[in-house]
Amino acid sequence: MRRPLRKTALGSILFAVILLALAVVAEAQHPKIYRIGVLVPGEAWYEIVDGLRLGLRELGLEERKQFTLIIRDWKGDIKAAEEAARNLEQEKANLIFATSSGSALAAKRTTARIPVVFCSGADPVVLGLVDSFANPGERLTGVYTRVTDLTAKRLEILKQIVPKLDRVVTFYDPRRPVGIESSKLTREAASQMGLQLIERHFASVEELQAAVGALRSGEVHAYFAVSDPTAVNQAQLIIDTARDKKLPTMFEHLMHVTRGGLASYGVSFHELGRLSAKYVQRVLNGVKPSDLPVQAVDKIDLVINLQTAKQIGLTIPQSVLSRADKVIK
Repeated sequence: MRRPLRKTALGSILFAVILLALAVVAEAQHPKIYRIGVLVPGEAWYEIVDGLRLGLRELGLEERKQFTLIIRDWKGDIKAAEEAARNLEQEKANLIFATSSGSALAAKRTTARIPVVFCSGADPVVLGLVDSFANPGERLTGVYTRVTDLTAKRLEILKQIVPKLDRVVTFYDPRRPVGIESSKLTREAASQMGLQLIERHFASVEELQAAVGALRSGEVHAYFAVSDPTAVNQAQLIIDTARDKKLPTMFEHLMHVTRGGLASYGVSFHELGRLSAKYVQRVLNGVKPSDLPVQAVDKIDLVINLQTAKQIGLTIPQSVLSRADKVIK
C-alpha cells in the first residue's frame, strides 16, 4: 500500500514543478509592465511628460510594453493634486513622477510609501522635498532647475527689453509655497531696480480671470510671470489681454512665447523630462530614491517673439536680441 502512495506523491510534486516552470516561462514571455503615476498641474507641463517618454525610450523602455503612464492633471487645484497622489498610491502604482514643485509637495504630504521622482522649479531643499542634494533622504529625488531662482534675472532682462519700465504687474495665489517664494524674490528684485511691483492676489480661477480682465491701459507697463500653476494655466488669457493693451510680457516657459508672449527665460521642459527618465528607470529597477542625488539642470534659454514686439509697437534692443537663444520672427 505504501508504494502506490509514494508514487502518487512523487507524481504530484513533479506536476507542481512542471506548473511552476510553465509559470516562469509565461512570466518571462510577458514581462512586468510598470505603472508610472504622473502628476501634471496643467497644459504647459505636458512637454515634460513628452520628454520623459523620449528619455525612457532612449533607455530601452517601450511604452505599453514595459511601462504605462497614468496621467493625472490637477489643473492647478492643489486639493485635486493631493487626491490624485493618494489614489495613485492606493492603486499601487510603482512610482509617482511629479512634473512640478507643487506636484511633489502634494505627493509628499499625502502618500506614505510610494517613491517619488520630481522635476522641481524651486530649490527642493528650501521647499522641504529633500534633506540635501547629495543625500535626499526618504522617498523623493529628481531633477532641479532654476525657475524660481531665476526670478531676478528674468526681471532684469525685462527691464533691458523695456528701458523705460516703471510699473510691473503679476498675479499669484498667496497661499502656495512656490508662489510665496517667487513673489518674494520678484519683490526684492523690483525694489533693487527701482520698479514698482503691483501684486494681484487671487484664490480661484474666476478671481484671476476677473483681475486680468480688469487691467487698464496705462495702469502698468508690463506683465511679469511668477511661479503659480493657476496663472500658468491661464497664460493664454494673459497673453491675449496684454497684447490688446500693448503690454510687454515675460514668462518662465518657452511655450508661452510661441503662443504670443513677448519673452521667456528658462529651461527646456522637454529636456527636463528627458533627463528625469534615468531616475525613473533606476527607481523602477529597485534603487532607493535616497541613493540618488538630486541633479541640477543649468541650461537656460532666452526666447524673444519679434512678431509680438511688432504687434505691441515695441523695438527690442539689439543688445538683448544678440543674447537670445531663439528669436521667433
